[in-house]
Amino acid sequence: MISWFEKHSKISLTITIIIAITIFYISSLAFPSGSHGTSLKATLYHLTAFFALALALQVTLIKRKNTKLIPIVIAMLILYAISDELHQFLVPGRACSLIDIFTDIVGITFAFLIYLIIILKSKIKQQI
Repeated sequence: MISWFEKHSKISLTITIIIAITIFYISSLAFPSGSHGTSLKATLYHLTAFFALALALQVTLIKRKNTKLIPIVIAMLILYAISDELHQFLVPGRACSLIDIFTDIVGITFAFLIYLIIILKSKIKQQI
């Protein structure tokens, strides 16, 4: 499935942009005062949203071949996570949270680990 998206980079780029826009939109939603706090639901959102964004961006840019781009892609994703929290700081009823940035980075890390496993498996299959 991932190899299909790697071959169709316009589709994977479109999905990446849609995920990034969705994250931005959700961060733009105002919440009533007093509804701050880290809930399980918010933690799962951060993990899954940034996992999906990281996986989509890897498939779009790295395509199992351009592994030299991995540090650049990681930096882009971490900067997006930080900018997302700074954006929330400007939204009424929202706050900037280091815990959310950390949770985003955990989601990004999981996506990279899974993608690296996929890359290693495909290299092993090519050698056999």
